[in-house]
Amino acid sequence: MKHSPAFLRAALLVSALFVVGVAQAQVAVIVNPKNATATMTADQVSLIFLGKQTTFPSGAKAQPVDLPQRSSAREEFYTKVTGKTAAQVKAAWSRMVFTGKGQPPKEMGSTADMKKFVAANPDAIGYIETAAVDGSVKVVLSVD
Repeated sequence: MKHSPAFLRAALLVSALFVVGVAQAQVAVIVNPKNATATMTADQVSLIFLGKQTTFPSGAKAQPVDLPQRSSAREEFYTKVTGKTAAQVKAAWSRMVFTGKGQPPKEMGSTADMKKFVAANPDAIGYIETAAVDGSVKVVLSVD
């Protein structure tokens, strides 16, 4: 049986999308171990990362930090926690900065930088791939 080039391209695309879907990593929202917050909902985390709330549920100041724009964990985090793509979130922050209503989360250079920053700052909240979690940070939300 001979298949057309269009059929083969479509089959290849579907296969590639399946592999990408399987390759998505779990993301953990992390805070400093000294933070009084034990768990958070996706809505609570979303409000902080979208600049609509500046405190943890415990009332302590929250300082969100982002992974680099090129990070797949960043896209995964924003899609699953906020329901928006990382590009949509960036556009929303651009509008807020322009109108003087806030500053976006500080961008870390890597997962290791994110983990080190959160471990050293009691007010920090970030996210990393679940596989990178260790005792230096506390997980308050797991995103599947």
